[in-house]
Amino acid sequence: MGALMVIFSVQPKQKAKTKDSVEDELELSAVRHRPEGLEQLESQTRFSRKELQILYRGFKNECPSGVVNEDTFKDIYAQFFPQGDASTYAHFLFNAFDTDHNGNVSFEDFVMGLSILLRGTVQEKLNWAFNLYDINKDGYITKEEMLDIMKAIYDMMGKCTYPVLKEETPRQHVEVFFQKMDKNKDGVVTIDEFIDCCQNDENIMRSMHLFENVL
Repeated sequence: MGALMVIFSVQPKQKAKTKDSVEDELELSAVRHRPEGLEQLESQTRFSRKELQILYRGFKNECPSGVVNEDTFKDIYAQFFPQGDASTYAHFLFNAFDTDHNGNVSFEDFVMGLSILLRGTVQEKLNWAFNLYDINKDGYITKEEMLDIMKAIYDMMGKCTYPVLKEETPRQHVEVFFQKMDKNKDGVVTIDEFIDCCQNDENIMRSMHLFENVL
């Protein structure tokens, strides 16, 4: 989860706590896109009020308007994977965070997703992962969708993969995963098949750490 945390997190400023709180409240009101109140976000996420203030401070530094578009998201994300091409994976990740599909990720979108990824249950994390793999959001994962995500991850990791992967490696991995997940062999993976297979297969859960590490 390192990249996302570094992108939109900063260390607290060394000021009195009361002054910090007042300034954060004023900052939340001043931006063009005003996030929901901290109390509401605190109740909707697993972050404390102070954690939300720190996250917001970092988000605001990168995105003064209060929202981030896809191009900006790609530019920021690419800084953390200079050894490869992160643009395609960042596109898929952006769409997973942009839950209302309006072309922007707000602070609320960001912290709601981050709360699941960092502190959600296994089922919640797998639901989120399914949404990432379900590129066209039709409720099913096809083999090609899974391959697109896998290729994007390998492209992003670039020279960090060792030993150097052969071009057909992503497809080979997808063939293995998909056969295990598509239990009724109908050519698509439902969310129930996805979650059941992941929870009951140690190898798949271990492999999914590749997905987690590039967040």
